[in-house]
Amino acid sequence: MSDTISVPALRRASLRRETRETRIEASLDLAPGEVKVDTGIGFLDHLLSSLAFHGGFSLALACRGDLAVDDHHTAEDCGLVLGDLVRQALGDRSGIRRFASAYAPLDEALARAVVDISGRPFARVDLKLARDSVGTLACENIPHVVASFATRAGITVHLEVLYGDNDHHKAEAAFKALALALREAWALSGSGAVPSAKGVLA
Repeated sequence: MSDTISVPALRRASLRRETRETRIEASLDLAPGEVKVDTGIGFLDHLLSSLAFHGGFSLALACRGDLAVDDHHTAEDCGLVLGDLVRQALGDRSGIRRFASAYAPLDEALARAVVDISGRPFARVDLKLARDSVGTLACENIPHVVASFATRAGITVHLEVLYGDNDHHKAEAAFKALALALREAWALSGSGAVPSAKGVLA
């Protein structure tokens, strides 16, 4: 067999990112395993941990950010790093299913996610959040995390909360729906081919 082992075959990645605003070390494996997230923002940890657990991938992510300023840089950069990890782990995206959708409820809240692992970054996120923040995470930064992730991963994401009353429930349901859709979309189809009429997803 002449194939060489590559990042797409391994489906894992790691990186370190350091700026004047954040310092992040992270690793990811697109297979179930340990999830350990420490960003300094409790609700962000909760959302990213839920994304990894229900998405069926292992994740270690530690971030130290300028929280004395506010939560924006930490939230944004964690989304960017997670997107970079997924893009690297997927490689040329050969053998994946590519498209998927999922619903997830959390008590009174219901969310829907539709994704295309297309190589074309786009995010439409409507979470219908009413509060200024959940814990120490500003609600305006929650969809921004998703958009940052989608941009760097090269994924099209349509994510919306259909209805709900509690902002914690709405945000968590959305991340669970996204997790379930991603898990299905990057699952291996068994064909080994790039799932595109163009022959490439980049």
